[in-house]
Amino acid sequence: MIDLQIAPRLGALALAFAAGSAAAAHPWEVPPPSRQPEAYFTNLKTGAKVTSPFLLKFGLSMRGIVPAGKTAGRAGHHHLLVNQSLPLDFKKPLPFTEHYIHFGKGQMETVLNLKPGEYDLSLLLADQGHIPYFVFSRPLHVTVTAQDAAKPAASVQGPKRVELLEPAPGAVVRSPFRVQFHASGYNIAHTDAQVADTRHFRLIAEGAGRKEVLDFPDGGTEAWINPPVGEYTLRLELVGNVEKTVTTTSTPLRISVEASPRL
Repeated sequence: MIDLQIAPRLGALALAFAAGSAAAAHPWEVPPPSRQPEAYFTNLKTGAKVTSPFLLKFGLSMRGIVPAGKTAGRAGHHHLLVNQSLPLDFKKPLPFTEHYIHFGKGQMETVLNLKPGEYDLSLLLADQGHIPYFVFSRPLHVTVTAQDAAKPAASVQGPKRVELLEPAPGAVVRSPFRVQFHASGYNIAHTDAQVADTRHFRLIAEGAGRKEVLDFPDGGTEAWINPPVGEYTLRLELVGNVEKTVTTTSTPLRISVEASPRL
């Protein structure tokens, strides 16, 4: 029989191993409700109408990021499928075509400059040799209403930065809840790969007279956490994988964690 008080801790450890890390998870970490690895888009919903060029941000649950050509646990790198169904054979490497866009440096976003029309977009995670994992997103259907082909991608992407996308500033949440990370202009990687010019996330939570540090050396880009009730200030750091120094820090945000209803 499993002691109910240690069951959440066991779940957090399972989450760490699923993401490709042998490091022990922080006691606040718990598996996501689905308990399944998946990729997803963080800034657009299906049915969105956009003007090209537009920014597309990537999220990943229960796995980490590592650049192409590198192996670290079960981490992988993103691929964007444009008007392309998932492959029938998950044992073959993904091709390099206009329908399969590879993000082998560890990127978390891209700027798409598509002609007006309707598009189905999907994310698919793959290993060092571009052989896909069974980790993908739901299709995202977007309509491009107009295109400014001459507009530079940098003006859409904005400056290099690190952000907390979720929860929103001032949010009142109940545990467990998702904390969603994002890096613009930086490459993310599992620390074991020791790839130059890559970084990983570190989450700092301060409140109730305590400071908690949650490190994500596995290249993870989100966390489901279960902190005690109280007021917290969250901030996200981006840490160099080779030089071990903090590159940049997000804008702090305050949240309130309230008690969950008793069942």
